Formats: sequence, structure tokens, C-alpha cells
Amino acid sequence: MEEENKKGEGSFKPIIIVMVISLVIAGLWDKVAVIKDSIHAILDPSAGALLLWDVSWGMTIIILVVTLIVTLAQKYATDQVALKELKKEQKAIQKQMKEFKEHPEKLMELQKKQMKLFPKQMKLSMRAIAFTGVPLILFFRWFQDFFTTLGDVKFFGIIGSWFLFYLIIAMVFGSILRKYMKVV
Repeated sequence: MEEENKKGEGSFKPIIIVMVISLVIAGLWDKVAVIKDSIHAILDPSAGALLLWDVSWGMTIIILVVTLIVTLAQKYATDQVALKELKKEQKAIQKQMKEFKEHPEKLMELQKKQMKLFPKQMKLSMRAIAFTGVPLILFFRWFQDFFTTLGDVKFFGIIGSWFLFYLIIAMVFGSILRKYMKVV
């Protein structure tokens, strides 16, 4: 039973490994020229050309493509059935918590039960990071270089930070894509 649970839950090892690799790459970006130069050689003529064509629409298209790739990774690299079951279980516990809000001892028991589900859900939902973590770090480091050389930019005349623009638009596209593709 223990082995079955471990298999169903997944592991944090790949996520930790990817995060360490990502941190090392980010830290070596300016120190090891081959990392920076190779990524620039790939992204300057593709994503860079798109941004030079029109910074706002180019960035929007890039964000859509990146968000689509991340969403596909989430859908196919995670156990969607298990995640749906965990979410269903969490909703049931939350409903019970509302019913027992006047009974502190029962509420505490339900909270403990809910907290036991959190690591399982976290492990399952974070698996996609093993596939997308390093490429995203490389993209973000490239964005930082690109927009530093480009200077002052306002996206659609409103947002002046590439990171803030990315964050907002990725959240919008992400929620639409997850809903359309039925990703938990």
C-alpha cells in the first residue's frame, strides 16, 4: 500500500533537480558565454524578430505559444484523473468544514485531513516543471537581455515592464487554455 501511494503521488526529486539546474543556468548566464550565446543564437532570429516587428503583438504571440506549451505539459505530464479526484476530495472537505464551523475539534480534524492532501496535489501538479523549468528560465534570461538592450518599452501603451506584461497575459491565456483543454 505504501509503495502504491508513493507511485501515485509522484516525487519532488525531478522538480528539485530541475530547479537546481535552472538556478545554476541563471547564475552562469553571464559567466559561461556558450549558454548565453547559444540561446541568443536560437531566440534572436525567431522570438527577437517577432518582438522587433511589433513589441506588443510579438510579445503577446510569444506568451501565447509559451503558455500553450506549458499547458500541454501540464495536461500530459500530470495524472489528470488523480488530480481531479484530489480536487473533488478537497471540495468535499471544504463543504464539511463549513458545516462544522461551530465544532472546533471536528474542524481541526478536517483541516488535518486537508493538509495531508496538499503534498500529494503539489507533487502531481508540479511534474510539468520537470519538462518546462529549464526552457522557461532560459527564455526569461533572454527576455531580460533583449529588453535591456531595447530600452524603454510600453506594451500597448500601458504596461512598461516586460515581466508584468508577461505575467498578466500568461495568466489570462493560461486560464483560457486550461479551461478549453480541461486541465486540472
